[in-house]
Amino acid sequence: MEKKGRSLNSIRVSHEKHTAGCATEKMAVPETVCISMAQHIGAPCKPLVAKGDHVKVGQKIGDTEAFVSAPIHSSVSGTVKEISSMRSMAGGEDQVIIIETDGKQEVSEDIAPPVIESQKDFVAALRASGLVGLGGAAFPTHIKFNPKNLDEVDTLIVNGAECEPFITSDHRLMLEDTEFIIKGIEATVKYLDIKNVYIGVEENKPDAISRLREVIEKKGLSGTIEVKTLKARYPQGAERVMVHEITGKTLNAGVLPAELGVLLSNITSIAFIGQYLETGRPLTTKRITVDGNAIAEPKNIIVPIGARIADVAAACGGYKAEPRKILMGGPMMGRAVYSDEFPIVKNNNAILIFDGPQALIPEETGCIKCGMCLRACPFDLMPVSMVEAYERKDVDRLKRLKVTECMECGSCSYICPARRPLSFTHKMAKGFLKEVAGK
Repeated sequence: MEKKGRSLNSIRVSHEKHTAGCATEKMAVPETVCISMAQHIGAPCKPLVAKGDHVKVGQKIGDTEAFVSAPIHSSVSGTVKEISSMRSMAGGEDQVIIIETDGKQEVSEDIAPPVIESQKDFVAALRASGLVGLGGAAFPTHIKFNPKNLDEVDTLIVNGAECEPFITSDHRLMLEDTEFIIKGIEATVKYLDIKNVYIGVEENKPDAISRLREVIEKKGLSGTIEVKTLKARYPQGAERVMVHEITGKTLNAGVLPAELGVLLSNITSIAFIGQYLETGRPLTTKRITVDGNAIAEPKNIIVPIGARIADVAAACGGYKAEPRKILMGGPMMGRAVYSDEFPIVKNNNAILIFDGPQALIPEETGCIKCGMCLRACPFDLMPVSMVEAYERKDVDRLKRLKVTECMECGSCSYICPARRPLSFTHKMAKGFLKEVAGK
């Protein structure tokens, strides 16, 4: 189904792209890392090492036979100090492997570029690399790139929108690792037999758009890969919004892009594919943006997966004020954490550390029925009505209002003059429906 005639509803947010001009730095290896066994949607991995074992960079230390999963590799060389558990951001318990680093960063002997001769080999290599969606979803890439209807998929969309305020890690990737992006696209096109490729980038990144087009032209791929300039509006980078803006097709909630003939991938995931096919080094590091008014030196930095937020902050000059709020991700859809002892995981793209006004939650006032939240919703949902239905625990009305289609982008909460936590309440409502369905 195509939806033509207008773009989906969107809002203007303050971009706050302070680190867009900051070339990426590399973090020194910390004394310890804490590597979670739950870094993807699906079943968590089980440890493949024990306390006292020596591990090397790139060594597989966690895996499972569950279908929806991806292996986990050590980001450092050193000794397994302990295997324990810690409370996750979602409130559950995650098993973690704590490694005391030796500073040598010895690389595992198992690392070698994969040999790929078919689509099956390509998918197997993606799984072996540990790659998951790096734009935030953390869905295992080898499953996404092996849909049941692959013969009907003709379009690859590479998502370089990066519409959340503050975050510039993808922007720097587009400038600094452009060749890997194109190599990743070429491999995906070759092994999945894709006909059309689009890279969607917001118009507030003209240098990235220029750089991508320059490399595409240099490689003689101008007729194969098209860079689409998108409006700098939020939530331009959301999966359902991006598919609509590039193809004109409507991706309803619960429908996979492949069902519309589309594969959608974050630009960092695509660049990692290009890098992995060349080096054979699995996913062990992550480029992230560190920003906020409580951090001394905002920057883009490559960190070992499993590094604690406290160590990352220290690599950015430490705190210049006491942190009152720490977010993993952006201010619109990121998650607040209660401690800087949380480790970096695969799909982190930013750590935001705030103090003062940026950390405060404004006092909520009464709804004035202005309708601004309705006009902000990309999918024409009714935010206030959904909140009222949830407060009444009205299951039938929540279903009629299609609360499960809310993607929790936060646009309604951001635009609300009464500062009501609409998006969070929708999340609670969806959890309530799941609870009711499970009884």
